[in-house]
Amino acid sequence: MGFKMGIVGLPNVGKSTLFNALTQTAAAQAANYPFCTIEPNVGDVAVPDERLDQLAGIAGSAQIIPTRLTFVDIAGLVRGASRGEGLGNQFLANIREVDAIAHVVRCFEDTDITHVEGKIDPIADIETIETELMLADLDSLEKRVTALEKKAKGNDKEAKETLDLVNRTLPLLREGKPARMVERKPEEERVFQMLGLLSSKPVLYVCNVEEASADQGNEFSARVFERAKEEGAKAVVVSAKIESEIAVLPPEEQKEYLDAVGLTEPGLNRVIRAGYELLGLITYFTVGPKEARAWTITKGTKAPGAAGVIHTDFEKGFIRAETIAYADYVSLKGEAGARDAGKLRLEGKEYTVQDGDVMHFRFNT
Repeated sequence: MGFKMGIVGLPNVGKSTLFNALTQTAAAQAANYPFCTIEPNVGDVAVPDERLDQLAGIAGSAQIIPTRLTFVDIAGLVRGASRGEGLGNQFLANIREVDAIAHVVRCFEDTDITHVEGKIDPIADIETIETELMLADLDSLEKRVTALEKKAKGNDKEAKETLDLVNRTLPLLREGKPARMVERKPEEERVFQMLGLLSSKPVLYVCNVEEASADQGNEFSARVFERAKEEGAKAVVVSAKIESEIAVLPPEEQKEYLDAVGLTEPGLNRVIRAGYELLGLITYFTVGPKEARAWTITKGTKAPGAAGVIHTDFEKGFIRAETIAYADYVSLKGEAGARDAGKLRLEGKEYTVQDGDVMHFRFNT
């Protein structure tokens, strides 16, 4: 179950530095984790989760396999991308293929690195990219209205639903507000997603700060956090320079480096976790002597759907799921202790999987 986050940003904001740090991190992980593949513009990175190590230690698992998040380095954007300026068409096409956007914003002063707009203003940078996405969406929707109106008059139910959403989205876009802010009911989500709107993607603002502000941020990043809060987005603080230096160090030297710069963990961990949360994802675990493994599902997934992430046959032949809450598994020292204490539950098809559940599926072949 692959989830992709596209990294975007104006020139000279640190986007490439951050992505390179991600891919170097992924390359380093390849020695420890299987299935870690990297292409020139893709970094497939393990989602840090201390719970997995804890479970593996209790079960004596021979192998640890974390869940993963894919980052895609998206072609740089310039003003006018919605009209095809620069690599505009490639930029817009790449964004359509990702589940969410990590928008790298420059939040540092440096006279040696020229800003494309001539000044440091993270909110203006955000608005430049957001405007291009909204203009592309506006153009896309306006071209569809006539055909949808014609189908709706012919009593095409889906066309009516789509037209209603389009007519609610267009005024927002014209007011300079992204499509993700359109109020909609859960049952409308499928049709809304089919519109393929670029500004409907969830956004994570990555505030690239100078080294001294890598932990708490600075006045620039504070403005970005305020903006994120207003629009229901997420934001994290990172020093891309620090991350690029950490990424090339052997694991035993990374902690020493982090201590020296006053950090408890790499900023990339925050980016990865925030991206995971932004996409509405949770983790369940399968644990045994051979391996302890994390699996990614969306919040609200029922037990058969969770089983299907492992193999489609598990979902088709689902009988029930042996389930132990993470806290119970740890406090009772594993499956046997949880079973003896009556904390191992048999859950059926209607069970909604909870974050941290340790599960074993029974199914018909």
